[in-house]
Amino acid sequence: MKKKKEWFENENFWLNYGPIMFDEQQWAQAHGIAEKCIELAGLEKGNSVLDVCCAVGRISVELASLGMKVTGVDITQPFLDAAKESAEDEGVEIELINHDMRTFSSKKKFDAAVNIYNSFGYCDNIEDDIKILKQVYKNLKKGGTFILECISRESAIKYFTPGEWFERAGKTVLTDFSVAGDWEGLRSRWILIDKDGTKTDHTFIQRLYSAAELRDILVKQCKFKTAKVYGGFNMEPYDQKLKTMVIVATK
Repeated sequence: MKKKKEWFENENFWLNYGPIMFDEQQWAQAHGIAEKCIELAGLEKGNSVLDVCCAVGRISVELASLGMKVTGVDITQPFLDAAKESAEDEGVEIELINHDMRTFSSKKKFDAAVNIYNSFGYCDNIEDDIKILKQVYKNLKKGGTFILECISRESAIKYFTPGEWFERAGKTVLTDFSVAGDWEGLRSRWILIDKDGTKTDHTFIQRLYSAAELRDILVKQCKFKTAKVYGGFNMEPYDQKLKTMVIVATK
């Protein structure tokens, strides 16, 4: 029986929503975040980095510009095409691979892996989320570092908003957010309205893990040697003042 495709495997979704999600602010932050990833992982020029679910290459391009040998993996080919164009515009080389991270395996092992900006927790079941983390582990060198940054249950609660509307990429955007289950997920509805009135409406749920849950999964189930949780890329404490969740795990 053929496995049903999940929503994030639909290229048309990303073609419509990509320009909305990866706005100018996200691009402006990319260089600083790449620098912090290099610092957190203790990398040097020439080290290899796997960008997990690299999307349009926002972080990949910046890591490459800072001297890293970058491999970006994503399931969405149009995103990889955009990443290739960005890399060419910046004069850097990136290896780009169209593959599902649940099964991606490389003969070449990496000094570090990064999964930045909220691209984790979209699979229909927890087992598939864990498959991604296990594949990251397998693709790292011994002693390699994995940096994961995404919404946690705590940050979702802290920064929860019921929704908003704004103009971006030539469209009117309406968002509506609600809680799925007992804070097990964040339900996001995005409505895009073109200038001619054409409407695109999509709802998805992102699974929410507490920092402690995800830390323990990385160590106990994925066999990382250590996993430390921070409240930001400056290694801030993960407390009531958290900005985001950043986990730094070592193989």
